[in-house]
Amino acid sequence: MPRVQVKRFDDPAAYLGAAEPLLLADEARHNLIFGICTTLRVVPDAYPDAQLWGVEEDGETVASALMTPPFNLVVAQPRDEAALRFLAGSLSVQLPGVTGALPESDSFARAWGVPHRLRMAQGVYAVRDVRPWEAAGAMRHADRDDRELLIEWIRAFEAESIPADAPHHDVGPMVDRQLSRSDAGVALWEDGGEVVSLSGFGGRTPHGMRIGPVYTPPPLRGRGYASALVGQLSAELLARGLDYCFLYTDLANPTSNKIYMNVGYELVCESADYAFEN
Repeated sequence: MPRVQVKRFDDPAAYLGAAEPLLLADEARHNLIFGICTTLRVVPDAYPDAQLWGVEEDGETVASALMTPPFNLVVAQPRDEAALRFLAGSLSVQLPGVTGALPESDSFARAWGVPHRLRMAQGVYAVRDVRPWEAAGAMRHADRDDRELLIEWIRAFEAESIPADAPHHDVGPMVDRQLSRSDAGVALWEDGGEVVSLSGFGGRTPHGMRIGPVYTPPPLRGRGYASALVGQLSAELLARGLDYCFLYTDLANPTSNKIYMNVGYELVCESADYAFEN
């Protein structure tokens, strides 16, 4: 009989060492898990209560998940659904919800056995070759002088884009981390000396990087700023030697999905954010 067990990891490097063969089977699908692990390794204090698990069958990782409270458990695509059911039956923690691509997030939510509701349906997009998008202005990278603007706009982004009952980031420390890291940052689009759009980047994976959040204030929308910014930023990151850039969209917002497809992003999979009614 196969020996199956859930293993808890305290070290993100050890967790990735065990989980990477599973995650690399679809790197774009698992970009969030990779990106969180990068943050845990570079900035350990960012998520002091992080928890990481793998389901091992005869020493091989067949399912994987992590959680950075107060945010949801994030699940990877398992070798088979039975491994996720085993994980759900083995965890003895309080979970606010589950996030992951479909169908694995659905499978875990059912296996967890409490009422759950869909909080947000998302699309995971990736690009290898960027199509340039023209707009008035030019891109530059944010620095410490832009800190207050970044905080204001990212808070506005979260208020508009993240459900009110979902956890929100502590934006000030998050912006400080973005501005201090060599593997992350924020790009801005300026037109006529005025900042008109922003895009964060970070969440490094073995061969790529995640783009986001992307925000343009409502009075400045419809002028192509976000498309031009995301396109130019993605092209710059790919030129550094990355194979992909990734991003998430709200599938209920056709405008944001169109913005990214304008510059060559293609849908990889759909993802779901479920809240558990504990």
